[in-house]
Amino acid sequence: MKTLPTTMRAAVYHKPGDISIEERPLPQVHAGDVLLRVRYCGVCGTDLHLVMDGWGRPESIPGHEYSGIIVAVGDGVDDWHIGQAVVAQPTSSCGQCKYCLVGRPSLCLDNTDIGMDGYQGAFAEYKSVAAKDLLLVPEGLGLREAALCEPLAVALHGITRSEVTPDMRVLVSGAGPIGLLILAVLQYQGLDDIVVCEPLERRRKRALQVGASTAVSPRDLAIPEHPMRQVKHPYDVVYECSGKAGAIELALGNLARGGKIVLMGTGLDAPKLDAIRVILSEISVTGAYNYDENGFETAMQLLAKRALPVEYLIEPNDVPLEGLLEHMQALVAGELAGKVMIEATAV
Repeated sequence: MKTLPTTMRAAVYHKPGDISIEERPLPQVHAGDVLLRVRYCGVCGTDLHLVMDGWGRPESIPGHEYSGIIVAVGDGVDDWHIGQAVVAQPTSSCGQCKYCLVGRPSLCLDNTDIGMDGYQGAFAEYKSVAAKDLLLVPEGLGLREAALCEPLAVALHGITRSEVTPDMRVLVSGAGPIGLLILAVLQYQGLDDIVVCEPLERRRKRALQVGASTAVSPRDLAIPEHPMRQVKHPYDVVYECSGKAGAIELALGNLARGGKIVLMGTGLDAPKLDAIRVILSEISVTGAYNYDENGFETAMQLLAKRALPVEYLIEPNDVPLEGLLEHMQALVAGELAGKVMIEATAV
């Protein structure tokens, strides 16, 4: 084995819109941990909030959608060895609180928020990870595709929360990376009436490539003037992935009686909730945060089966650490649709 370096290159957040590539000490490997050489790390909407909107902690390293190779193992780690390709779940559940005991680890009372507290992320050449949070990348699946595991698990949790069935009419609001992943999974599951609402033409085109029945602009949808009225062709389920207040209000107005809206986008502006419409149509409003109990395993199985059109879900050009901020800006501007992969280290 090659001798490990003492330092690594990492993208460090300082203030809103300001990150720099710096030399940082190699992470320590404590008992129960492994050290990964990070290969790929996807840019998440949460990363955009942390870096561009200033949610992050100064001097922290963002990034949590990653894959890598084990290069060192800590004391007490017997089930993993150097050279294995893995992904890691960025948040751990305690397994003992009332939410974990009923199979809802996303609500665990002991979860650490990504980007907060002491979390140090994977926009770096190396990352220390608790061995218990690792998942092996199946043979034949590339590390680039495997880095989709975390956002795919997020999409799967939203679908679980929706309780969708194949006979339902579905609207996906927002054709960014999570919206496209939801669309891809629903299409794989056999739903054939999936409409995507997206203001940007380039993203509408990408949605059609992924499998949308139709891709429309928000101006093509209408909200009835009276809460007792419905649109002509309402939707049974809406996945709201943009986080935009206007998009949430528009989506709510396009739900059928007894419909459900799953809120997945994290915007900064609160929408106005049409409570009368919710009451009269018995609409369900729910959030979807993080993952199902076995979400990572299910996501990895889908990726290993080549069940999804990954060529449309990941942007074609990988990006070095130095290009991270530029591509974050492009994502905020809506210039990109798929997942941006940061190549933290070369092969």
